[in-house]
Amino acid sequence: MTTGDNGTAGASEEPLKKVTVVLDWTPNTNHTGLYVARDKGFFKEQGLDVEIIGPGEAGADMMVATGDAEFGVSYQEGVTQARIQDVPLVSIAAVIQHNTSGFASPVEKNIVSPADFEGKTYGGWGSPVEEAVIDSLMQNAGADVSKVNIVSIGDADYFTAVKRDIDFAWIYYAWTGIEAELRGEKMNMLYLTDYSDKLDYYTPVLVTNEDNIANNPDLVKAFVAGAAQGYQFAIDNPEEAAEVLIAAEPDLNAELVRASQKWLSPRYQDDAPRWGEQKREVWVNYAEWMLEHKLLEKELDADQAFTNEFLPE
Repeated sequence: MTTGDNGTAGASEEPLKKVTVVLDWTPNTNHTGLYVARDKGFFKEQGLDVEIIGPGEAGADMMVATGDAEFGVSYQEGVTQARIQDVPLVSIAAVIQHNTSGFASPVEKNIVSPADFEGKTYGGWGSPVEEAVIDSLMQNAGADVSKVNIVSIGDADYFTAVKRDIDFAWIYYAWTGIEAELRGEKMNMLYLTDYSDKLDYYTPVLVTNEDNIANNPDLVKAFVAGAAQGYQFAIDNPEEAAEVLIAAEPDLNAELVRASQKWLSPRYQDDAPRWGEQKREVWVNYAEWMLEHKLLEKELDADQAFTNEFLPE
């Protein structure tokens, strides 16, 4: 697919503004709306020529904060920690309305409650928030996090790791959970939202930096408008949206993309009045939870961390 001229443009049309959006991870169905907006011409209609890139070594948050990319895909957790450290990241849209992540394990490990984490090995990516979440869930079940062996497995494949090194991991159901279904590998899934309302935070989100909001508000508005159109298309047309992502990223497992898209499309907007909408209480609740668990040094100014002002009416 190209984002080139469709032959209808007049000579007096302004050239497209080149902008970059950096992903949080390898391409997946969390990102479908961005690919649809690029390859269906929705960004172009907003006057933008959007390049989608991977996070590289620096990571999406740092690239957006420093202006190396105008926009990025992040998480409420990352934006919250950035704001506490005076990093000028701002969330401009919630990609998915509710947290679809949780702790997954093969059925034969018999982990059906957080109490069952005791004596087991958890494989994660080495963030302090992981132990805090595990501890929080286990405390509610009267269990002891010190009895969990917590190891870092980086970006190791879940299916390989649970056969060899670990008992459970933190996954997004829309991707790894759906892949387990396709593989016929039965898993137990403990969703964070089943154990605490405060853990129903926005993951992922689209972000920009304060400088863009202050000095290029029309650019931010144009980007969000294009993205919103892309995600709305994916909500209304999951099958066609999946094919856009497959065509753009042919190394992805096409069967997984199609199945994941079918599962995820209704969850982008879910019960919100429009795609992308963020609630202040969600930002406050999760920041309070992080503060309680000593993951933040001070309270978050939630009103500086996110905005709905750029979402289409």
